[in-house]
Amino acid sequence: MKKVAVILSGCGYLDGSEIRESVLTLLALEHENTNVEIFSLNKPQHHVMNHIKGAEDNSRNRNILEESARIARGKIKDIITLNADTFDALFIPGGFGVAKNNCTFALAGSNATVDELVSKKILDFKNANKPIGAICIAPALIGLILGELKPKMTVGQESEVSQEIEKLGVVHQPCETTQCIVDEVNKIITTPAYMSDDAKLADVYIGISSLVKKTLALA
Repeated sequence: MKKVAVILSGCGYLDGSEIRESVLTLLALEHENTNVEIFSLNKPQHHVMNHIKGAEDNSRNRNILEESARIARGKIKDIITLNADTFDALFIPGGFGVAKNNCTFALAGSNATVDELVSKKILDFKNANKPIGAICIAPALIGLILGELKPKMTVGQESEVSQEIEKLGVVHQPCETTQCIVDEVNKIITTPAYMSDDAKLADVYIGISSLVKKTLALA
């Protein structure tokens, strides 16, 4: 049984992890009979969004770890305890939390900074030659950390986002929701998921399931 780590970035696609992508990733991992542990930063999230209005809610403050625990059903650990040596692979679902809480890509594009702890943990997996599966906007985070390796990745179709990650050195590959892109050299696997807002849930699952299988195959 392979042991994998999943990094979440809150709860809710506008300010945390995309809930559907996170659950579908966990479902696909369960179908592959993996041992899963979930991690998150333990600090205040960038901001809180009202998901009905699509607007910032300045009256509230939320903690990334506590919000991620909603998806993990409480079974989650502070990312500071994540040890790449004890895992076979890493998975990062999307959602704006990846681009707001784990880094500042949503605010600064290719000029963004990355949380030092998140950067260290992802580099640990790369340096240990462990595969990384990045979903939706998560490839932007990977690009900020590993762009100099010129990894082949996707954020779906050509867009402003794909142009920004190409500035980091990423070789962007257009990709349908049901597919994924495999960079066997760097062991980085990516799929668009909800980079297309009108993507069908079933198609998102097909893409994520394919990513999970191909990531584990490289572990």
